[in-house]
Amino acid sequence: MHKLIADLRRKQQIFHEDGANVSMLRVVMADGTCANVLYRLMRWFAEMKLSPLAYLCYQLNKLLNGCVIGIGADFGPGFVLMHPVGVVINSKVRGENNITLESGVVIGDEKGRSPVLGNDIFIGAGAKVIGSVHIGNKVKVGANAVVTKSAPESATMLGVPAKPYSR
Repeated sequence: MHKLIADLRRKQQIFHEDGANVSMLRVVMADGTCANVLYRLMRWFAEMKLSPLAYLCYQLNKLLNGCVIGIGADFGPGFVLMHPVGVVINSKVRGENNITLESGVVIGDEKGRSPVLGNDIFIGAGAKVIGSVHIGNKVKVGANAVVTKSAPESATMLGVPAKPYSR
């Protein structure tokens, strides 16, 4: 429950940083919140060894939100799905705190290896993070970028294949 509350507070903070001071009720009603709730319920049921209920949450997320998050995918507090449609996350993916995903993001396995994400990560719409990569803390992945190699801390990854952007 504390992770879900942290997710909602993080989403409220994102709105605030974008100039919109919204109530928690508005955050709860926002696009993506249902997907977050179903993800956290799925993880809780999985941890309690209630696999049929975890699977039900998985299927509901797919049906209601167009979002596929593997039952084993594990994210720390502050996980935010801004727009869940088209999001696909492999079961082996691990993520730390304050990870924000836009629509159409794929975080996937390659040859049995999945990405590990650090803290304070933003992944833009349509981006792909594939294979045995580590995404360092405070990384931003641009829209439609394809990350196939690890991203250093505080990098902005752009392009296909994605490379750190430098000014």
